[in-house]
Amino acid sequence: MKGILFTIGIFSLIPFVFAQEYPELGVKVETIAENLDIPWSITWTPDGTIFFTERNGNLRVIQDGIILEKPALSLEVGGVEGGLLGITLDPNYSENHYIYLYYTYNNFLETKNKVVRYIESNLVLSEDKVLIEDIPGGPFHDGGRIKFGPDGKLYITTGDAGKAELAQDKNSFAGKILRVNSDGSIPSDNPISDSPIYSYGHRNPQGLDWDELGNLVATEHGPSGWHGVAHDEINVIIPGANYGWPDIIGSETMEGLVTPILNTGDDTWAPSGAEFYDGDKFPQWSGKFFVATLRGSHLHIIDFDLENNKVISDQKLFEGDFGRLRDVTTGPDGYLYVLTSNQDGRGAPEINDDRILRIVPLNEINSFEDCVAKGNPVMESYPRQCKNVDGQIFVEEIEVSKQKIPQWVREIFVWYAQDQVSEQELLNAIKYLVQQNIINLDSK
Repeated sequence: MKGILFTIGIFSLIPFVFAQEYPELGVKVETIAENLDIPWSITWTPDGTIFFTERNGNLRVIQDGIILEKPALSLEVGGVEGGLLGITLDPNYSENHYIYLYYTYNNFLETKNKVVRYIESNLVLSEDKVLIEDIPGGPFHDGGRIKFGPDGKLYITTGDAGKAELAQDKNSFAGKILRVNSDGSIPSDNPISDSPIYSYGHRNPQGLDWDELGNLVATEHGPSGWHGVAHDEINVIIPGANYGWPDIIGSETMEGLVTPILNTGDDTWAPSGAEFYDGDKFPQWSGKFFVATLRGSHLHIIDFDLENNKVISDQKLFEGDFGRLRDVTTGPDGYLYVLTSNQDGRGAPEINDDRILRIVPLNEINSFEDCVAKGNPVMESYPRQCKNVDGQIFVEEIEVSKQKIPQWVREIFVWYAQDQVSEQELLNAIKYLVQQNIINLDSK
């Protein structure tokens, strides 16, 4: 009986991966997590554990393909466009287990943002050090992307907090890209002495990444009111440069101000997270710049010639298929991961939103169904197994119910497999599933 119940439990825990195919691109898009609360940023530890932020203040964990019910950290955060936003790991995470978070907080009657360093231990975070705080915040334009550059410095994007004049004020952290050391101190080679400001004149930058030569490229939301609309920007970041907001937009020029390498004209993208693809799964995309767009509801791919400050080509992918997209990043497995943002009050959420998507090659075998479709032999066991030419075995997923199995039940099965709970606790969990008609053990 124990073996039967354990088998039922384990196979109910296998995440069901649904894929949408795009033969013209040679890829398919899988859903690896769903029913999330406005995911904003994602990262991986060296052992493959996934941490991702939800704007409501929860730092969530995916371990061994299962979303843990209990957050690693829950913060009280400011609302609207603010909240728990960026996340990144220390370059020496394996030694120090430092995780950095950018989040919005309420300070009496003011809204602010801060970057805080935490120490992770057994998937629980404890605060270690506030690196920078009092970044102006508001209901709109909070920036929030944080990443370590190839120089080992931490880069931070901040919005103008809805006060355009702050972007030009070098005494304010708003409307800037900031650069600090991993302990929050100011690098000696920053362009403005004794200041974390790396570039300024930004409206609401939400994405940044470096190409293989070390060129920093950032995304930025264009105006949506008194100074026109649309004209979202892609900027090549030069230390100490002024990117013009609110004095110029789009292709406008003015002495001493930098015009973007690309702007969207009258087409609004609302660009967010961005990534130069450097994985090994899509040779055709190597070195290309990917941008997750919110209002545009597509993934934008750009081919740059940065030596000549030119755009060779750009293209919209998956337009309208997955709704608003908040972030895109390359996972340690070489696949592209995308976070949707349809629950943020501006989208049209589907029943399973929000989601984490994974883009994989179309012909790659990742499941029992893929293996069978390629003509590989099937072993008539229960559940069935398929073995590919490389000797990998894929097990058929058995859907025991269309209803959602509670996370606490999923964890009971995992803990039982690890000898952390008793057989009686497992049986109690099974009893609950039967009582709720989630599984049916009737042998008729």
